[in-house]
Amino acid sequence: MRHALVLAAAVVTAGTLLAGCTSSTGTTTIPSVTAAVPRPANAADVTVPPSAAAQECGDKLASLRPLNPMPKPGAMPGGSTMAKIVQRGKLIVGVDQNTYNVGFRDPFTGDIQGFDIDMARSIAAALFGDPNAIQLRAVTSDQRIPMLKSGEVDIVVRTMSITCDRLVDVNFSAVYYEAQQQVLVKKNSGFTGMESLGGKRVCATKSSTSLRNIANAPSKPIAVSVSDWTDCLVMLQQGQVDAVSTDDVILAGMAAQDKYTAVVGSSVAAEPYGMAIPKQNVDFVRFVNGVLEQVRTNGTWANSYGRWLDGLIPGPPPAPPVPRYKD
Repeated sequence: MRHALVLAAAVVTAGTLLAGCTSSTGTTTIPSVTAAVPRPANAADVTVPPSAAAQECGDKLASLRPLNPMPKPGAMPGGSTMAKIVQRGKLIVGVDQNTYNVGFRDPFTGDIQGFDIDMARSIAAALFGDPNAIQLRAVTSDQRIPMLKSGEVDIVVRTMSITCDRLVDVNFSAVYYEAQQQVLVKKNSGFTGMESLGGKRVCATKSSTSLRNIANAPSKPIAVSVSDWTDCLVMLQQGQVDAVSTDDVILAGMAAQDKYTAVVGSSVAAEPYGMAIPKQNVDFVRFVNGVLEQVRTNGTWANSYGRWLDGLIPGPPPAPPVPRYKD
């Protein structure tokens, strides 16, 4: 009986509400409701403080001199980091899975592939003689250093810029790609670069150098942080941010996926990519630099660039970066 009364009351209430929406002419008017588009999880407007480790750290791009001669695959020096990896049977690499043509998951095969992945497989080939002796671990920007320090990955190959801040916690290989931070906007938005985005929301991922560069830009845009670059593109498409700013190679992939966006303006900052390695594994840094020497000179780098990046980045294909070393 009580259930019937509740139901009857609900019907009466609904009828009253509908009656209240009926005009004097007898036409029912349905009130409009505007629902806010939800933001991606963990998206936030942020204030990025000046770098605490921005003091001079010498030549940050000078990495440890390569091993010479290089050991043959499967025959690593006893007790070395490389020997331990070979004994395990696979190289564990932290990579991206959301950056088109750099580190992305193929929707048809489910495999992670791209320019960074080719570079990582070259290291596996040098260790094992097999580029497939590898485990690719998808990591976000802010997971890169913690996962290296915890030993969950042997190396990170994930569009990671070499900075003095990061050199406090990890070692880097020699530069394997030279990117430039730029800006992605909707076409016909009127924005021409970072200088035109004062007071506007500009998206980048957490713990990225891009986020700090946005926050410190003279035009004073509002930095918005997210977990993944795909979140930035979605927020731009939904009008929740006015622009995305990061490395040109990442933005070029976004623009290739959305023809209504465009990369605009001049370079905001140089972003030299290095492979990050745990601080204590100095021998592995030297080994990786030896692999990169081979990759630069045997055509692997040029072939990978031609497959994944040629046509995305304006201008003729570049030469591989010239390494700088220290002892």
